[in-house]
Amino acid sequence: MNKVIIVDASESDRRLMSGLLTRAGYEPIAVDKMEAAKDEVAKLPPGAVVVAAMKFTGGTAQELINWQKHEGYKFPVVAVVDNLNPLEIADVMKDGGAVNIIQRPAIDKQLVETVGKYARPENSVLVLADGLIPRKSKTFSDILETVKTIAATNANVIVFGESGTGKEQVARQIFQNSSRTESPCIILDAGSAALVGKHDPKSGQSEIYNRIKGYFAKCAGGTIIVKNIHLLNFDKQSVLLHILETEHPDVRVIGTADPDLLGMVTAKTFRPNLYYMLRQSEIVIPPLRDTPEDIEPLAGYFLAEHAQKTGEEQKKINLSAMKALKVHPWPGNVRELKDVILFAVLHTDGDTIMKEDISFFQSEPEVPVKLALRNETVEKQQIMTALEKTDNNITQAARLLGVSRTTLTYKLRYYGLRKGN
Repeated sequence: MNKVIIVDASESDRRLMSGLLTRAGYEPIAVDKMEAAKDEVAKLPPGAVVVAAMKFTGGTAQELINWQKHEGYKFPVVAVVDNLNPLEIADVMKDGGAVNIIQRPAIDKQLVETVGKYARPENSVLVLADGLIPRKSKTFSDILETVKTIAATNANVIVFGESGTGKEQVARQIFQNSSRTESPCIILDAGSAALVGKHDPKSGQSEIYNRIKGYFAKCAGGTIIVKNIHLLNFDKQSVLLHILETEHPDVRVIGTADPDLLGMVTAKTFRPNLYYMLRQSEIVIPPLRDTPEDIEPLAGYFLAEHAQKTGEEQKKINLSAMKALKVHPWPGNVRELKDVILFAVLHTDGDTIMKEDISFFQSEPEVPVKLALRNETVEKQQIMTALEKTDNNITQAARLLGVSRTTLTYKLRYYGLRKGN
């Protein structure tokens, strides 16, 4: 039974949508506030759908979509709109990121049919494994060796990497290779309600302190994995620092973080003393675009997993499709590759995935790329490398370089390089 989250400030419309979806065989979860919506999205199983009003208590559909992207969730969001004209609706779906819309006056006619287009049976959805997925790059082999080395110590660790690179899987691997496996391991998200609280005048201590202290007490002798530590606000940072610095709990902390954390430390929006206490050791996971040799084995793994889960014959990827995968910049990294492969499997009739079966997401955030043009003394070589990787395709080379096609065309003329196609 597919779950559908309904986020709407109107109690009567929440009841109406819940009733319609229940009768259609779905399991609706109705909330009216942004924080409640985030909590429910974080618990959603594969194949679920989000139905969100354009505006609701504490947020908007656009903000919820942006939060999903930042956290790496890709549940389709259907927006409930109020009498928008066609141009405004196009903006909601293209720039807003909604996959479809429902007109509020036509909820009873449009809701079930629209949700049905995006809800997927759980057995047709792949979930990233808790363990590490086999890869063949030397970079990843080095990471495995570093995991073993760090796991043998009791040092706190920060695992750095962009969204979708598998930071949590590496963090779990450190725990599983450590001497603390017989003790508890708790996984917390720094941006979730699990660490949110208010001051309690009766105890004289903040609820944030009580909650975090409680997690350390439950985890005595074990490990706490704090996902997305860059999302810790200053109050949470202060409490965590106090506990680690003054109470010295017998708990190892493994944090995961976006590379942005380093800039936050420099800007003093993340406490340097807490940063260095957490980063007694570190692992840096490169983006997938820096290890293109991993794309083929990862794609093969996802194809095999889907075949095993569904009992279907495993599909193959032809050379042109694989080439398209290898030149894509992968802003969503391994998680995005998994979604692209699954989409291709579900939309390919034959036993082989062709280039035309590969569909990349169009509304992706701009990602800093290793080949981005920053230094004039080396950018000519960077351009030549990007062109070589893309067979002189200007559009794909521009995406790989992290610049616009117009900028790249200007640079090609400036350096007297052949434009290609």
